[in-house]
This record gives sequence, C-alpha cells and structure tokens, in this order.
Amino acid sequence: MKEIVALTKKEQGRLKVLNQVERREMIGREAAEVLGISMRHVRRLLAAYRKEGATALAHGNRGRKPCHALGAGLKRNVLELARSTYAGFNTQHFTEIMAEREGIALSRASVRRILLEGGIKSPRKRRPPKHRSRRERYSQEGMLLQIDGSSHDWLEGRGPWLNLIGAIDDATGKVPYALFREQEDAQGYFLLLRRIVADCGIPMALYRDRHSIFERSKREPETLEEQLEGKQKPTQFGRLVAELGITSIPSHSPQARGRIERLWGTFQDRLVSELRSTGARTIEEANRVLWDFLPRYNRRFVVCALQPGSAFRQVGEGFILDDIFCFKYQRTVGLDNVVRFERHRLQIMPTNGRASYARARVEVHRRLDGSLAVYYQGHYLATKPAPPEAPLLRGRNTAQLMPDMTCSNELAASAIAARKTPESRPSHHTRPAPDHPWRRPFIVHIDRG
Repeated sequence: MKEIVALTKKEQGRLKVLNQVERREMIGREAAEVLGISMRHVRRLLAAYRKEGATALAHGNRGRKPCHALGAGLKRNVLELARSTYAGFNTQHFTEIMAEREGIALSRASVRRILLEGGIKSPRKRRPPKHRSRRERYSQEGMLLQIDGSSHDWLEGRGPWLNLIGAIDDATGKVPYALFREQEDAQGYFLLLRRIVADCGIPMALYRDRHSIFERSKREPETLEEQLEGKQKPTQFGRLVAELGITSIPSHSPQARGRIERLWGTFQDRLVSELRSTGARTIEEANRVLWDFLPRYNRRFVVCALQPGSAFRQVGEGFILDDIFCFKYQRTVGLDNVVRFERHRLQIMPTNGRASYARARVEVHRRLDGSLAVYYQGHYLATKPAPPEAPLLRGRNTAQLMPDMTCSNELAASAIAARKTPESRPSHHTRPAPDHPWRRPFIVHIDRG
C-alpha cells in the first residue's frame, strides 16, 4: 500500500533539487546555493531522503498538537461565558472583561478563533469605510471639548429610553464626565459642565451642534428690547459659557463631531453590554454603572496629547459654583416688594441698607437643586415666601375639590351627552310649515300724513 505524503511548495522544490543531485545533474555545492542552505544541511537532507523517501522532507511537527494549544475545557468555558453572562459583547470588549472579572487572560485573536469555531460572530455591524480627511487633534488637553447627547434604548427595554449627555477631550480622547438624563435638556448640560469645571477646570472652547439649548434660531422673532439693543439674547447655556469665558463653536454636520459620534458608537456597544450584565433598570442604576465604566474606558482608550500639560483654567478662590451654574431670569419687583416667579412669590426683606426695592429690576437665580435666590446689581437679597394671591388660592382649592367632584362631573357629562343624542329629542319636534307666522315677513306701516 502506497503512502501519500503532502508536501508544501517549499518542500516540493527541495525534492526536485534532491532528485537532480541523485541523477548527478547537479552537484551538492550548487544544490546548497539554489536552496539557500549550507552544504552540511544538504548532506543531511540527502541522507534522510535516501533512507525514508519524500516523507523525510515533511516538517517533523506536522500533525502534532502544539504544546501551547488551548485546552478543550478552557474553550468550553469561554463559549459558555460568551453565550450567557457576556452575551452580546464584542470580541475585544469580551476579551478585556473576561480577563478582568474571570481571570482568563487570552489574546483577542485566540478569543475570536474560539468564538468563530463555536458559531458566535461579533454583534457589531461595521459599515463599509468612506474616504474622509482626518482633522488634526488639538495639541493640549483642555483646549477643546466636544459635547453632545445620545438618545438610545440604553436599557434595552428593561426601563425607559434615556439620553446620555457627555463630553470628550479632543486632544486625548478622555471622557471627563457623562450622565444619563430622561431627555436632552439644558440642566443636563449645566450639570455636565459644572462637574468638569469642578474636577478639571474651565476649558478653552466647546464644540457642539446647533441645538436650541445652545443657540436661538434666527427665525425666532426678536423682542422689542432685543431690537433696541441690536442683538439677540443668548440662551441660558449661551449665557453660562459667556460668563465662564469659553468659546462656543457650532458644527454643521455630525461628521464634524466625529470624535464624540464615534464615542457614542463605542458606548452603545460596550456600555449597553455592561448595563445588561448588571441588570440596570432605572436611571439611577444606569448612572452608577456609567460612572464605574468611565475610568476603565479612559484607561483603555486615552492617548497622549502632542503637548504636555493642561489648558484648563483653574477657578479662583472667590468662584462660587452655585452663582454661575444656575438659570437666571430678569424680573421687576412689585410695589409690595414681592417678586413673582412662575408659581412662587418671594417677599424681599430690607437688605443692604435699603428699605424698599419696589419697581427695581432684579435677577432671579434658579439653582440646579431647585432653590431660588434674588440678586440686585450683583448683591444677594434676603427673601422669604410671600402669601399667595386670591386667584392662586382659588386655583389650589379647585384642585383639592376635583376628586370630590368626580362623581358629579360624570353625571353632568352624561346628562349633556343624553341631551345631544337624537333618541332623546321629542318625537313631535318638526320644522315649521312654509306659511308659519314665524316665516312671514315683518311689515311696518309708516304714516307720512
């Protein structure tokens, strides 16, 4: 029975040269030069070939299991984790989280090979690449932060849709802070920027989209005061960045904010997987998972800036966060020294040596915790809750009586509906005849004699 030997292309070339040496068509020195090996190795190959035939040219480790091969039990363990605890993780994320939590340190290539052999493909779908020109990063940390919000089903149906508001440093790719909100609102961006200023400092510039939170539409009609001043008033966030001395740069397309848009793509893969792994269902649980995830994300993805140091401006000793990070509104004090703000009534007490502030133009601060403060020309005014007006009291009384009036309201509504139905009308109800007195013309005779 003949033995079939599979040789590679290189081994087939050696066999051809050795056959020529055996037929004395080539000497050993020429064979060594052609094969690129030493003369001693040619003699060794000839001796083995004459003894064992073409089998001697095959590599000795062919068909053997490598000594560093992964065991079958380890592969089963990896596949079990990929199908249960870490289902939906991409290959790289699964490799990192498995080494961190399970103590199984494998290369990404090995994990990918095990998953493909087990029929598990990466859940992340990659679109075909497009040619774009890459913008150079800013040279120093803190020179530019990109801010944005991402509305997504972060909890995958286990809870409400949430909006992730965050920022990323353009120079390093570091995420200084992020938080989940029920919707993309100005207060969320206030909380984001407040935490960044408290932890890092004031950035030089912000790169953002053209959301109405950041700038007012040019189509919005101007007030008389704006027409007299010749400029449009900024939004609350626009006023905040102006007070902090931050340059606000608008972008005109998502591609211009590519760094933070790619960040959302990574978060919608990795962060969603970790939220699923922990079983988060509420916004509070989602924020706890997010704030535990951010340091690990930064350790993995942050790059070094071209220029060392930080461009964040540190705040001074007299800088009070509550006085800056709040919503500010202009109001006029009434003759009774009461300021009206939404449903609140604030009685201004004599302050700073002034007994009355009637008709004064004051500034009402609504802080992020919901408390109110009144300022006049930069000075804090002492206030206390004022007694509400009669219309406001009547409105409250009506709201309290509504549960008791539910039954009577239902009866009244049913009576009105009954009067409107055709069946409730009397059967003798008909239209007046054409010669009815109601249809006769009304003639007035005027005596001109």
